[in-house]
Formats: sequence, C-alpha cells, structure tokens
Amino acid sequence: MTTPPMPGIAVVIPAYNAAATLAGTLEGLDAQTIGRDTFAVIVVDDGSSDDTAGVAARFGATVIRQANAGPAAARNAGAAAARCDILVFTDADCAPAPDFLARLTAPLADPAVSGVQGAYRTCQSALVARFAQLEFEDRYAYVARRPAIDLIATYAAAYRKAVFDAASGFDTSYCVADNEDTELSYRLAAAGHRLVFAPDAIVCHLHPATLARYVRIKARRACWRFRACRDHPGKLVCDGYTPSIIRVQTVLAGLAALGLLLWPLSLAGGVLAGAALAALLGTTVPFVRFAARRDRPVAVAAPAIILARSLAFAGGLGWAIATKLTPAALKKTTTLPPAPSTKTTTLPPAPSTKATRFPPAPLKKCRD
Repeated sequence: MTTPPMPGIAVVIPAYNAAATLAGTLEGLDAQTIGRDTFAVIVVDDGSSDDTAGVAARFGATVIRQANAGPAAARNAGAAAARCDILVFTDADCAPAPDFLARLTAPLADPAVSGVQGAYRTCQSALVARFAQLEFEDRYAYVARRPAIDLIATYAAAYRKAVFDAASGFDTSYCVADNEDTELSYRLAAAGHRLVFAPDAIVCHLHPATLARYVRIKARRACWRFRACRDHPGKLVCDGYTPSIIRVQTVLAGLAALGLLLWPLSLAGGVLAGAALAALLGTTVPFVRFAARRDRPVAVAAPAIILARSLAFAGGLGWAIATKLTPAALKKTTTLPPAPSTKTTTLPPAPSTKATRFPPAPLKKCRD
C-alpha cells in the first residue's frame, strides 16, 4: 500500500474562544484555488471554553488542544505537529480570499526568500474600522517601496519550515497576541533571511470598530513593541514597517501630555502642550490627503483619531519604559498563565540563490 504524500503547506491557526469566527476562516480555506490535497489545516485550541475545537473538527481540521498559554505557544505547537515544507499562519478572525494561499506562497518559489507577509482587508462600515484599514494600506504603501521587509505579521504569514524550526519558532514569553511575530521577524532579518511583502495575499479581518478599543490596542502594541526592540534597539528609531512620521507623532504626543501635566505649575507647560499639539495636527496632513482619495469621512475624522493613536502610543511606550517591561510586569497585564520561554538561537544566514519565475494568480475579491 502506497502512503499518500504529505501536503507541502500546513496552515496553523491558534484559536482561543473563537467559535464565533473560526468557521469563516475555515470556509475561506476550503475555497482556495489550490488543491485541497496540497495543504493541511491545523487548529490549536488554546484552552477555549467554547466550541472552538468542535467547529474545527466539523471542518476536518487537525485539532490540537492545550492549556491556555497564548498564541505564540499555540503556533509553535501547531508548527511542531506539521509535516510540510511551508508553514502558513493566519488568525481565527480572518477570512482568507480564494487565492490567498497561492499568492502568499508564490514568492517562496524563489529559494532566496524565507518568509512572506500578506495583507488585511475589511468589509466593515464602522468609521474607526475604516480608518484602521486605511492605516494598514498607508503602511503597505510604505512597505511596498522596500526590496525586503523586517516584519511579518501572523494574520497572513508564510515561512519555510526549516527556517522557522532553526529559529526555535516564536518566543513563548510573549503570552498575549502582541509582537511575538515582530520579535521573530527581527531575529530572522538580523540573520540575513529575506522577507518579502505579497500585497495581493488577502485576508478579510474585523478591525476594532470603536475608538476606545482601538486606543487600548494601540497602547498595548507600543508596550510590547518596546520589548521586541530590546534586543534590536535600532528598530526603535527605524524599521521597515513604521513610517517615520508615526514616531514623530508619538514624540509630539508625549510632549503634549508632559506639557499638560506641567501647565498647573507653569505657563510654559501650556505653551509646550499647545505647540506640540499644533505640530502633531500638522503632521496628519499627508494621511488626510491619502484618506481623502479613498474615504472622505475617514479623512475628516483622521486628525482626531491620529491624535488619540499618538497619545496611546506615547502612553504605552511611557509605561513600558517606566517599568522596563520586565516579564513579571507584563504578566500582570493579562489573565493568561505564564508560559515557558522558548530559547532563541543564532540563525545561519540564508543562502542567496537565483530567483525562479512564478506566474501570478488571478486577482480576486476578498470574501465577506
């Protein structure tokens, strides 16, 4: 009896209490333009209390159950179980477009490429969600101008499994869904691995729909990004994903907040706050123009939302610096139990080899 060949791709989905959205992810994977026998789907149930595992099983996915340890540990568990050449990661609240896997893995036809980043779309009508989508598109435009990138986010990510394994996967001391992918990307880029952007590898996502939730997420992002930069301090100043204007806005927001705190003690505080706020609002003009060509209501609201985002970034970064973002301090911000830290390794440089041409897949709209 002949054993059927293992699929060349394994899609790993970490899921925690994701029964309400996971079906959309798995339906999207079932509708892929590449053959279903060419990829496996692994859902890692990260200690859910709902029917996440049942939903995954009904779609025929391989289900791995573990005590709640966070998405980094869940992704590592899925990767360890995979028998494939290419690891793909997406999230349980993402709906892949039909050609998602074809477009995401196409750049890996070039042996010099080690990892690939896809892109978000959304079908939401909420103003804040539409702003968040344009925010991503602004960053994608920035990333697309670069020959290689240094950040692969796991909502739409592909890695050569050999490269991922050599890196020991994600650092599981990142016990929440925040910047564990950034930290791995920085390690891979520092080792010389080429990471590229595939803008047409689309997943549809539910962005935060309210300003309060958006601001909370941004503050947390700043905290964990600071930690990811501890071993790569140059990334605090410049990276391949964050336009420099966002760093300027964060500094200006911090100065404005400092000025407001000092204002009761000195008029100079009020002057500092006013000048910083005026400068910050001035820096929003390029994004307002970008948004106006795509969504005029978002363009009108953009200065206020950017101000809120900048204050959140400044607050999150300030908290991280004040506490030095020790693992103990981080774990106090979450109800997750501590997970064992994955030891990172020094990676060998990726070989530079001649590129192989790979025909593009036809462009299709993302799923609702």
